[in-house]
Amino acid sequence: MLQQAVNILLVDDDHSLRNMLSFVLGKEGYQVDEAVSGLDALKKLKGRKYDLVISDIRMPDLNGIELLKKIKTHEQELPVIMITAYAATHDAIEAMKLGAEDYIMKPFNLEELKIIINKSLHKKSIEKENIELRQKLSDKENFENIVGSDPKMGKIFELISTVAQTDSTVLISGESGTGKELIARAIHAKSSRADKKFVSINCGALPENLLESELFGHKKGAFTDAYRDKEGLFEAASEGTLFLDEISEMSQKMQVKVLRGIQEKVIRRVGGNKEIAVDVRIITATNRDLAESIEKGEFRSDLYYRLNVISIKVPPLRERKEDIPILMQHFLQRYNQKFAKNIQGFEKKVFECFANYRWPGNVRELENFIERGVALEKDEVIGASSLPAEVIYNMDPSQSSGADWPILIAAGDFNFNQYIDNLSKSIIIKALEMNNGNVKKTALRLKVNYRSLRYLIEKYNLKFRS
Repeated sequence: MLQQAVNILLVDDDHSLRNMLSFVLGKEGYQVDEAVSGLDALKKLKGRKYDLVISDIRMPDLNGIELLKKIKTHEQELPVIMITAYAATHDAIEAMKLGAEDYIMKPFNLEELKIIINKSLHKKSIEKENIELRQKLSDKENFENIVGSDPKMGKIFELISTVAQTDSTVLISGESGTGKELIARAIHAKSSRADKKFVSINCGALPENLLESELFGHKKGAFTDAYRDKEGLFEAASEGTLFLDEISEMSQKMQVKVLRGIQEKVIRRVGGNKEIAVDVRIITATNRDLAESIEKGEFRSDLYYRLNVISIKVPPLRERKEDIPILMQHFLQRYNQKFAKNIQGFEKKVFECFANYRWPGNVRELENFIERGVALEKDEVIGASSLPAEVIYNMDPSQSSGADWPILIAAGDFNFNQYIDNLSKSIIIKALEMNNGNVKKTALRLKVNYRSLRYLIEKYNLKFRS
């Protein structure tokens, strides 16, 4: 039995067939109205909202094909199932071309009809949900691809608009994968510097000497391989915005030089003596607690106070779960376009799995799952079978123990190879994040061969960005 009444309009000039179907469908929990002809059906459609129409094709005055055309003219989303005689299959094929959901031939099996009805209603439900999501997405995607309807994100959107009108330094904090760089880009795009460059660098991805050269530039001959003068990112971002990601990973020596550049608005290239004036807006980001880093002596308090003029804290995805369906639709559109597909939405099971998952990798992890789903799915909607094991079974592989395995195996569709791959991938992602993307350090920490780790990184197509 259905939880809510579903209204079905049954159209057939055969009185006994209508009575029989009304009785059978009524026992299934459906609310059935009868129409004796196509014209009678049109009158009833004007007076009431229906979830499904079941119509015979061969009827006097207005046949099923003409009725279908009129229905699809006014209610494109209303599913219609056609009933046809065995000898008139060409009519059924024409009906399918005109938009009928399905057809069944007389004499038909009632169980088969029930299956077709359930399938049609389920598809309509999914389409309705995804239409609503697309509408909600268009209302909320207003900040440079930042998507969110949660009140926490609403406050961030307001802050972005306010902060963009100033030239103050901004410190964006939040877990890896929450979209810190997107926020930085949104601030830049809404600022008076929007027509100038936005330049980004991950401070934890380079050793100190290379980072210094990247930020401040160098003079020819300053070091081996310095064959020509090079402009640094402070200069490249002149009159624009410089985004320093993972600022907490910067050495004390580099912190001093960056502080001087911000305070005095001048920099000096490596190996050079000339001071170069720079006009850049500085936005920084970190996934660490900088106050704690200061206490440990890892981060300079004077630089912290210079950077933390305006603070934006990005909540993790698990704290704004009402954004998950909107993000799902956002990434579905993106990867439909990328893979030239036309997947319409998601099975209800996928929404349930995503709502229960803890999202250790935040929005970045969700995007990866949707990309995987679009790439693998062969049907019109993404099903749970296209999701990784950790999502289906609501587990965090980076913290998983052997105690989970019997539960997964008991579920009946446990895929050993998929589970091991997903577990390995999650461990590598977490370890790389802990080591700021440094593969050699990660290999040492995981006690694996460097070449083996490189192979796995390439196999899983891992990408890192804020």
